Amino acid sequence: MSPTHRKGAEEARNQLPELLEGAQQGRSTIITKHGRPVAALVPIEAYGASVRQEPLLPLAGSGRGLWGKDSTRTLHRLRKEWSR
Repeated sequence: MSPTHRKGAEEARNQLPELLEGAQQGRSTIITKHGRPVAALVPIEAYGASVRQEPLLPLAGSGRGLWGKDSTRTLHRLRKEWSR
């Protein structure tokens, strides 16, 4: 993976065609405004991987015991607390 480059907003605007070409080739660019990062121009494959929903099946059953021995009592207590 190639290193991420940083460009100021004005510079990025002026170089957008080159930055898009770089993204097609797998390069990422962080766009800054007043030195602070505000956006990222990334290859579409990297974007897709970052927003893909992770399956929840590995988490099945992981909440066992979360509410204590008597989950009904715990839930009633929490509802009372929220209705104050």
